[in-house]
This record gives sequence, C-alpha cells and structure tokens, in this order.
Amino acid sequence: MLDDLLVVGFDLETQREVHIGDRPLEQWRARGYGRGETVVCFYCWHGIDAAAGTKVPLLARGRIGGLVRPHFAHPAGTAPPSGHNRETVWHINAKHRLARWASALPNVIEVRLEKWNEQRDRRADVHVLLRGGARLALEAQRELITDERWQARHRDYAAAGVRDVWFMRPDTRIPHVLFAEGIPAWTLYHRESEAEARLGEPHVRGPQWWTKDLRLYGLHHPPCAGDPVVRERIPLADLGLNADGVAFPPHVEERLAQESVLVQKDANQARHHHEQAEQRRHEVSVEKDPRPYGLTPPRTQPVPRHRGLPVCDVCRRPLAEALVPYGRHILC
Repeated sequence: MLDDLLVVGFDLETQREVHIGDRPLEQWRARGYGRGETVVCFYCWHGIDAAAGTKVPLLARGRIGGLVRPHFAHPAGTAPPSGHNRETVWHINAKHRLARWASALPNVIEVRLEKWNEQRDRRADVHVLLRGGARLALEAQRELITDERWQARHRDYAAAGVRDVWFMRPDTRIPHVLFAEGIPAWTLYHRESEAEARLGEPHVRGPQWWTKDLRLYGLHHPPCAGDPVVRERIPLADLGLNADGVAFPPHVEERLAQESVLVQKDANQARHHHEQAEQRRHEVSVEKDPRPYGLTPPRTQPVPRHRGLPVCDVCRRPLAEALVPYGRHILC
C-alpha cells in the first residue's frame, strides 16, 4: 500500500522528525538533496534498515494539483536494497498525520510526539492536551496487539488520568478486547487523511428487550465484542477530539440520535403491549376464580346470625357453611 511507502524526514538543524506536509515544497527542496542537505531520511539516520547516522538527503517530489502527491524520496541508489520496513514507515507517518490533525482542532492547546508519562513507563505516540485539562494518548498501532499487552497499557493510561485512543493500521485486525472494555477503535488511512469507525449492528430483540440497554438495539459505538459491524469512513478534518476520545461529525451524531429515538419509540410500544397483555391475563385469571357458583366477592360485614347460626341476608334462613362468606343463598 502506498501508505506504507511514504518517507519521513529528519531535520538536522532542529533535530526533529518532519513530514512533507509541514512546509511548502520549495522550502524542503532548498534544504534537501543537492542544496542545503539538512533534511535527511529519518529511518536511515536513526539506524532503521541502515547503519545509525547514515545521512541520506531527501528529494521533495510532486507538484500542487499533480497526479502524484507531494512526498519525500531517496535519491536514486541511496535507499536500502529492500526498502524500509513498511510497518515502521506507516507508524511514523501515522503519528505525524494524527499530530497535524489534532493541532488544527480549536479545543487542543498542546500536541507532543513520543511523550513519556510521569512514571516514564509509557510513551504516547501523540500526547494531546485539551482545553479544560483532559489528556489523550493517540496510539498508532501497526500490528495486532495481544489482549494482555493492550490491557496493561490501557490500565497504565487510566491510572495516569489519560484517555487512550487507538488508530489501527489498515488490514490489521482489531482486538475485540477494546470493544469488551467499551473502547472504540479506528482504522487510520493517513495518506487519504481519513479514519474508519466501526459501529455495532443492532442486537436481536429478545424477551423484554426494552428493560435492557436500549443503545444496543440500534447502531451503536463502540460495538460490543463479537458484534457484526458497519464501517463508517470519515475525513479526519470532519472529526474532533473531546475528553472521551474521537468526536463524530454532526451528521453522524444526528444519524445515531435518530436511531436512538426510533429504538426508544419501539421500546415504549413493546412495554405498553406487554403491560396490556399482562392486564388481560390478570382479568382472565379473575374470571376463572373458582369461587362457588360465581357469587359476588366475600362480604366485609359480619354475617347475621339467628340462635348462633349464620343466616341469609335476604330470606333469613340458615346458611350452609360454604355460603357463610357470601352472606346469602345462591337463588336469593
């Protein structure tokens, strides 16, 4: 994939990683191969697929509006024989893409690459500080991670008060442990500046489903572990960040809200029908009450007595023991 072939530069003057999109092409050309030669291949300089300190000044190629996107490239014959590792290239490009996206958001006040936490045991690919104090760790995950490794990182971030947000490399399987923990996962297409969300399909409505979490009976985000999913690919420029992670654009939020309203309406109807059915069952059970001969309910007043024996309210004759609670004969 072309995403995996984009070269990242290293500025020898500032000692920082640089990306082709950070400056206009003419500025990179003035500092690249055959001219200033202060912008070199990040990977070669840092000993990735080459000896550490290998200085390969880069070419800045492409033109505005051209068919080929602007990109850094090795001069002919200077790249490693088999090229650079695709996963490494994707990871570094992804970090820069996420950092540039976050920096452009109005509620972001600080973005730092490769920032260690205070305990120095976790390093965020991209650390983001939001207005209001919320902190996020944007993680560009280039390969499948085990449940145990992910849980350890997630717990460490949570203990430090940092919300971890996960962006996976295309064609990398997303571990369902994220969904089991209620954490969204995104696939990052950094070359196209897009991210793909996974929405869980509505759950099957079983008995008394309206008494459970109604969110699960419409499209829901994040999905539950094992859910069939609907993929939603969205330009990064349309996404935002908040204390909970990535924020959907208004049109997706509205779509999910409309689904929620419809589910709530169905739940109210199902609850109403259930209550009506319960009422009908109760009425039938009352009609089938095995009281003698369908007499009226037992009286609350004492039954009149004559010479110590209970008598009928109407004819005043003695009552059989079974009729005493009702105070009258059947034909009276």
